[in-house]
Amino acid sequence: MTEAGVCKIKSEYILPEQERRANLNLISDKDKKDILKTASEPPIKKQRLSKKEKKKLSGQNKSRGPTFVHDQSKELCDYLVQCCEGEDIPLCQRENCKNLHDLEIYNSIRPQHLEGVCYNFDISGKCPRGLACRFGKSHITENGRNIINKEKYEMYESLGPYTKNQLNKNVQWSLRKRTYNFDLAEKLINHNDAVIKNLTKNENSGQPKKTFGSITDEDIIKLKMEEKRKITWENKLFLSPLTTVGNLPFRRICKEFGADITCGEMAMCSALLQGAPQEWALVKRHKSEDVFGVQLCANNPHLLTKCGQLLQQECDIDFIDLNLGCPIDLVFKQGGGSGLLCRNRVLESCVRNLSDILHIPMSVKTRTGVYKDENIAHSLAPRFKDWGVSLITIHGRSREQRYTKSANWAYIREVAQAASPLPVFGNGDILSYEDYTNFRELAPEVQGVMIGRGALIKPWIFTEIKEQKLWDISSTERFDIIKKYANYGLEHWGSDNKGVENTRRFLLEWLSFLYRYIPVGVLEQPPQKINERPPFYMGRNELETLMASPSAADWIKITEMLLGKVPDGFHFLPKHKANSYN
Repeated sequence: MTEAGVCKIKSEYILPEQERRANLNLISDKDKKDILKTASEPPIKKQRLSKKEKKKLSGQNKSRGPTFVHDQSKELCDYLVQCCEGEDIPLCQRENCKNLHDLEIYNSIRPQHLEGVCYNFDISGKCPRGLACRFGKSHITENGRNIINKEKYEMYESLGPYTKNQLNKNVQWSLRKRTYNFDLAEKLINHNDAVIKNLTKNENSGQPKKTFGSITDEDIIKLKMEEKRKITWENKLFLSPLTTVGNLPFRRICKEFGADITCGEMAMCSALLQGAPQEWALVKRHKSEDVFGVQLCANNPHLLTKCGQLLQQECDIDFIDLNLGCPIDLVFKQGGGSGLLCRNRVLESCVRNLSDILHIPMSVKTRTGVYKDENIAHSLAPRFKDWGVSLITIHGRSREQRYTKSANWAYIREVAQAASPLPVFGNGDILSYEDYTNFRELAPEVQGVMIGRGALIKPWIFTEIKEQKLWDISSTERFDIIKKYANYGLEHWGSDNKGVENTRRFLLEWLSFLYRYIPVGVLEQPPQKINERPPFYMGRNELETLMASPSAADWIKITEMLLGKVPDGFHFLPKHKANSYN
């Protein structure tokens, strides 16, 4: 890392902040005037902030509201969206439906069609959002009726579902009514907790271990480790479970660039067990994800074991990952995520019970510990092996450190040595093939790597590692990736008003990471390091300069190239206030 965490840019691309922003018209006229006014004033002595004030300025923007509020009374009812030429207008089957049911009124008030071809209609012959599609020029007649290419659609449907793990309505109903049968999970928890208490009592007394008693197959069928489904972990590239930004469209992008293993965003067990649609959306799996897992977060074994049983019975997944690293205050203070590292008895019960109920592998993702000067992962690693874990991923920072320090790969090696022969993956600060090789040499016992922020900043990192190169990707190629993400988003969230704005919102969240990529051609000493902050610089063309802008207003401009103008009342605030630079 260069001095003070500053990345060196070739001198011909560097411009002062005020001149760059004013000359390249990357911000609003009002902001431009403020910058020029500030530049003409004498410099103000930098104020020293207290620890409390610094903490308030970093972390998450917890008070941000929705980017856009949809008016249901102006949206077409779902029962009418597929109305084709010559068909009778179907009747709505819902009581108290707040949507529009008059096609003439809807066609008179609907927003203007966006430019471009409807991606969904183009690939399948039928747009799921039909008459409500914002790209409806492709498949809506002048009379305001939907068009379906039946031959193309039948061929598309014959290939099977492209998105798996949709929440079944009957399952959702039984979860909400609390009638889903969790007897197996409950019996397993009661049995294992009694065994753990008995073992702990004998260990503390120094007496020989006693068995708890017999248990029949009628009660519990517990698989041995060798009977569980196997996954070959060695030398795999694992895309980290990324909250908010690790959605299905993003994972598809990473799969195309060579990610071997993908995992859904952290899902809260309590919400899954309540049948919450927004939480079940996190377990959806695309057809291209050949090795896919779900990451669970909870603060007690009852929620975890029930969720393990539920997902295994109702979903198509290859493994379940237990989150032991989430540093968010709300999760930590309730005893979940990294909070479980402080609760040894509960942690053991969570891991044992979840592992025992699964016939698929179970992994854990953990940090070094809770506090920066108290590493505990190396002492937990051998126990994880005994408790039934198939893989440990160690993020080389503590909860207290968040992303403010470099990942400790020497300690990751120590954990891998303690866990042997259990596979261990390392996670932290990989942004190039050089980082990958350096860290693998530093920790040769590590069997693979997990990549999080590095994939968000440059998803082609998986290709770089596999092809052992540094890719000077052009701005046009990068924009094509963003365009592909937008199409995948419209396929996943829909191409109506709500789907377009959902796609825009998640694209903006991703752009808050993508802009941090520094093109290889402007670097004085490539490759880029993940915690180095660049000075203000110009790209090699206008598009590259726009993509390097740290302004959310410019990220919105990028989305408008693909998804049209933002609606009135739209506003976006990035999830994170800080950029996680040293």
